[in-house]
Amino acid sequence: MKQITTIGLDLAKQFFQVHAADAEGSPVLSRKLRRAEVLGFFEKQPACLVGIEACGSAHHWAREIASLGHEVRLIPPAYVKPFVKRGKTDAADAEAISEAVTRKTMRFVPVKSAEQQAAAMVLKTRALLVRQQTQVVNALRSHLSELGIIAGIGTARIAGLISIVRDETDARLPAAARFALTTIADQIEALALQINKLERELVSQAKHDEDMRRLVTIPGVGAVTAASIKALIPDPNGFRSGRHLAAWLGLTPKSHSSGGKERLVGISKMGNPELRCLLVLGATAVLRHARGNDNAPKWLCDLLARRPYKVAAVALANKMARIIWALLTKGGVYRGLDRAQRA
Repeated sequence: MKQITTIGLDLAKQFFQVHAADAEGSPVLSRKLRRAEVLGFFEKQPACLVGIEACGSAHHWAREIASLGHEVRLIPPAYVKPFVKRGKTDAADAEAISEAVTRKTMRFVPVKSAEQQAAAMVLKTRALLVRQQTQVVNALRSHLSELGIIAGIGTARIAGLISIVRDETDARLPAAARFALTTIADQIEALALQINKLERELVSQAKHDEDMRRLVTIPGVGAVTAASIKALIPDPNGFRSGRHLAAWLGLTPKSHSSGGKERLVGISKMGNPELRCLLVLGATAVLRHARGNDNAPKWLCDLLARRPYKVAAVALANKMARIIWALLTKGGVYRGLDRAQRA
């Protein structure tokens, strides 16, 4: 039997597919494994290169297989798809992974530690609760509007609506409506407490983590954004420059060029959407503060004068991403937006 040098592993819940190849790329083995058989199979194999599609459970399996002496690389699923010859089966996917992982120009996803995954879970839990809070707030607004009770824009105005629901003397609400809406009001208050608890934990982490303390000094970067950066960008040195990080986040123009004619069609919106959204929201806050402020950087005021507001916000978010990369890879402290133009 030929020596196995490369293995493509297609993950699943119960049945995993393995495709092994030798140094010349010739197939050596193709078989299906039960979940309990995976680690036993890799224990018996000589140290080799293992490719896995990046997904929710890929980081766990990458750590477990790497502990057995193998070199594990995670590949974005979009980069594996071109290597699938025809049809979609587990065997075809495993073969495509085995071939893609050996490409010299292939791009890989850094393997996250359990601690980094845990930090990301805190952020995802907060995002889930915020979405639920938005849903129940909108439900309360819409139900009360049917009875002619309207509140101003913003979550701060919701307290007034909740007080109306809890006021037994307010005759505008029938008894059945008050009974139902009290449940929604209770849920809004419970979600607010849970979100505040998570945000206090994020602020506490930002105070004790050296990188996060330096990141929050950047205008537009708060504790939530800094924690997201630490959790979702485990290895900033994997990017050759700040521009590569900005491109990975989808904050650069999307190219659709052919025949020597260059055409840029908005931003690419690649990478993690939550992190990109946080940076754009932070940039929006900076621009709102810069309007009418004599102390704002001149280049920022000029940008607002010649470009639409949202375009300027994305451009500033791009610059913030480059500043973040510079602080994480080169150290030092933030020295102001005027000097940061050269980052």
